[in-house]
Amino acid sequence: MKNTILLVLLLFTVCNYAQSEVKKIYSWKDENGVLVFSDSPRPGAKEVKLNTQNLTMPKTDTSILDNPASATPVNFKITISSPENEATVRENTGSVYVTARVSPRFATGFKVQLIVDGTTHGKSSNSTTFALRNVDRGEHTLQAKLIDANNKVVSVSPVSTFYMHRASILN
Repeated sequence: MKNTILLVLLLFTVCNYAQSEVKKIYSWKDENGVLVFSDSPRPGAKEVKLNTQNLTMPKTDTSILDNPASATPVNFKITISSPENEATVRENTGSVYVTARVSPRFATGFKVQLIVDGTTHGKSSNSTTFALRNVDRGEHTLQAKLIDANNKVVSVSPVSTFYMHRASILN
């Protein structure tokens, strides 16, 4: 009987001690001056006295998180910046480096499709620089299409013309 009473008293003491420890909250400011709350004490921390047993937070309106932001749609623009329109490219190997410019900024997931003389040149790329090889002498047209992540054409550049000047094989 004595052991049972002693065991009940010991259990009551341990439960009471554990319950009192859980209710303690400490606060301090970290090295950046941010106020920190914790249930673990540390040097310089002050115990926060709570005046209620229920620690409930007031309900916060989170409806703003449910609606996607109605951002103003961005009007992208793509242009051929190199070679310049009506420029003559003098290159006997027939190599031409084409550069497109996207504004306001090239977005993630976007791709550029180059069109040379009315036909697509290779696959669309996430780069705005293209290398054309063995381009024949004469007049050529360039155009670039900006394609978004959903494969929708966002912008098409104006047609740009350049002239390839290569040494004649007859000379």
